[in-house]
Amino acid sequence: MNERRELSRTMRIDLIPDIPPEPVAPGTRRVVLAPRKQRTLQIRPPRFGVLSRYQELLQGLYDAALITDLSGSIIDVNVRATEFFLYPREDLCRLNILDVISGADRSLLQTIKEHLESERHALIQAYCVRRDGTSFPAEIAVSRLAIGEPHLGFFVRDITIRRQAEEMLRTEHNAIQNAANGIAVADLENRLEYVNPALARMWGYDSTNEILGLALTELFQDRSAVDKIVAEVAGTDQPWTGELKAKRRDGSLFDVEMTVARNRNSDGEVVGFVYSFMDIGDRKRAEEALKEAERHRVMLESLGAACHHLGQPATMLMGNLELMRAKLAEADPSVRELLETSIENIRRLGEVLKKLQTVDKYRTTPYAGTQGTSESSSILKI
Repeated sequence: MNERRELSRTMRIDLIPDIPPEPVAPGTRRVVLAPRKQRTLQIRPPRFGVLSRYQELLQGLYDAALITDLSGSIIDVNVRATEFFLYPREDLCRLNILDVISGADRSLLQTIKEHLESERHALIQAYCVRRDGTSFPAEIAVSRLAIGEPHLGFFVRDITIRRQAEEMLRTEHNAIQNAANGIAVADLENRLEYVNPALARMWGYDSTNEILGLALTELFQDRSAVDKIVAEVAGTDQPWTGELKAKRRDGSLFDVEMTVARNRNSDGEVVGFVYSFMDIGDRKRAEEALKEAERHRVMLESLGAACHHLGQPATMLMGNLELMRAKLAEADPSVRELLETSIENIRRLGEVLKKLQTVDKYRTTPYAGTQGTSESSSILKI
């Protein structure tokens, strides 16, 4: 029969504010050193070698160790503590533990003692104050020591690097959460484990929770193309960037630029993929508009050149027809009618060419197709 064991509970006390305090300038924080008292740890029973083993253990600890009595007065420290707090051992042993923990007071000490009556450890997150007034973030484990008379052991670990890493991670997380581009992380099976709000909005979802767990391919029109791209990235260490047709929640399509790279854990093992998406619909429409404008510009330039080349022959034809009309004044009426019709049409041609030369916008107007058909087309509007 399995016996249930109740694990010891560790009380955690956080004295670190949301915004770390500014380091105190050297000399502005005054710590009054108590008169030096000759205090030693009473270890019972006094067996041979006990003190030396105690000191060997104390000095060999990685963390700064401060041994206090129940009132918080520091009785013994290790070398690491003198390095952390910048005090000589003698001066450090004249302080109270409350002098080196920012924001600590008697109530904290009382709370710790009461907790340690029934539990093994208490854990404090706080800023510790050095001799020169500067501070550093620390994690302090407190234990009750049964070495003769009751004592407290404060084991201080400088977590400056860890705090900096946490702040950097928090900053990076906020940057990703508020980025305009869609960001996603998928596992090796290409199922979404994390998406930022921008991606959810881009695909028409109300929240990120609605999209988590989906296969990435479900977000695209051509799923096989996405599978092929991911397989290519999985076999190389190079990221892939390109344009794809994405499919929103409501089924509508839009253009995105996708970048995908392999995601690695702290051991360097590939654990999935990281994606970045940018909606390029506006850019694509702008590019199409530029292409259309360029096409119209080329057509207008070509039209202007054609008008220039046609203008000279049309002018010569008009002149020749006028001469013919003068010389054929007594000609057959039917001939004169053809001549007048030709002159009128050449004049109309000249007017059309003149209008075409002044066209500055490419606009079309519909006109009926071939007689007897329902087809229609468009011509340049002048």
